[in-house]
Amino acid sequence: MSATVTLFRPVGPDELKLIEDGGFKAFPPRLPGQPIFYPVLNLDYAAKIAEDWNVRESGAGFVTRFEVLASFLEEFDVQTVGSSECQEYWIPAERLSELNSAIVGLISVVAEFHGVKS
Repeated sequence: MSATVTLFRPVGPDELKLIEDGGFKAFPPRLPGQPIFYPVLNLDYAAKIAEDWNVRESGAGFVTRFEVLASFLEEFDVQTVGSSECQEYWIPAERLSELNSAIVGLISVVAEFHGVKS
């Protein structure tokens, strides 16, 4: 059995719908102006992004969890953006299909956040 790494990805409702439409097996292609796919290494950091950014931008934020073959990630460095908790991989958009092929199992939703209705 190959070693895997657990990663998290904060997403908004539109991206979550595309993931759902794909059977929770892959992430959708990046949009123009999104040259990097950035999965993060811990749930707390992903939840902070989903709650603070996705909710503000689209009214809801979700945290997905998925397993990736460790061998795929070997060529990418972990990027720390701010505190030591804020760690992520920067996967070029043109390599997203390779990352999707390296996903083991299904993508799951492990947290969700919604804006306050007025």
